[in-house]
Amino acid sequence: MAIDLSGKTALVTGATGQLGRVMIRTLANAGADVVIHFQSNEAKAAELLEEIKGMGRRGVAVQADVTDRSSLEAMKRKVNEQLGRVDIVVANAVVQYQWTSILEQPAEDYESQFESCVMQNVYLAQLFVPDMIGNKHGRMIGINTECSMQNFKTQSAYVAGKRGMDGVYRVLAKEVGEHGITVNQVAPGWTISERDRENQTEHSEEYERTVPLARRGTDQEIANVVAFLASDLASFITGAYVPVNGGNVMPAI
Repeated sequence: MAIDLSGKTALVTGATGQLGRVMIRTLANAGADVVIHFQSNEAKAAELLEEIKGMGRRGVAVQADVTDRSSLEAMKRKVNEQLGRVDIVVANAVVQYQWTSILEQPAEDYESQFESCVMQNVYLAQLFVPDMIGNKHGRMIGINTECSMQNFKTQSAYVAGKRGMDGVYRVLAKEVGEHGITVNQVAPGWTISERDRENQTEHSEEYERTVPLARRGTDQEIANVVAFLASDLASFITGAYVPVNGGNVMPAI
């Protein structure tokens, strides 16, 4: 068996980020045309687009603010004009902020996490799922986090946003399943990225001691699961929260 996304178009938000760029390459390698969303890193988006075209895939790089519905509407219009319908949506973008204790965390950080974790996914669903319903096929994939189960100190704003996202995805899975659309979440652990390789920061003995597989995962391992969930191999999986963290957190029954 092989993952074959030929004839599909995949959108990845936050596609120029450390994980997003690997997901874009992986989806394209599996045969998908791609939408490279970016917030501010236009140069990286252009570089990725050229790389994708070199694979023989179609693509478009589009700037948008994922917390602003009108901005996402403009992105969708451009995508539809250049590539047509989007079959796979990967919600990866999130606002970055400085973590601290609940007593010290500014209110705007909770608001930014709600906007980028919850409302981004509401907007993406409202904009792209109707086309999927019309096609009787589609994939909504959200990038969650192991932090949602850890609830460690200083994680509160991030955890609150991602747990809100989890609720949206679970309900959406029940609402659109009858149309052949699957809705799933991938929850990475602390992942090795291109930046880690460049800075030689791939290892953390303290963290790795907590992981049953005794190592950190890689960006490619996360992207592999995203590609699997985007494919027909995962056609009967929906409503799932899938940790990809070497067993560091384990959802219970």
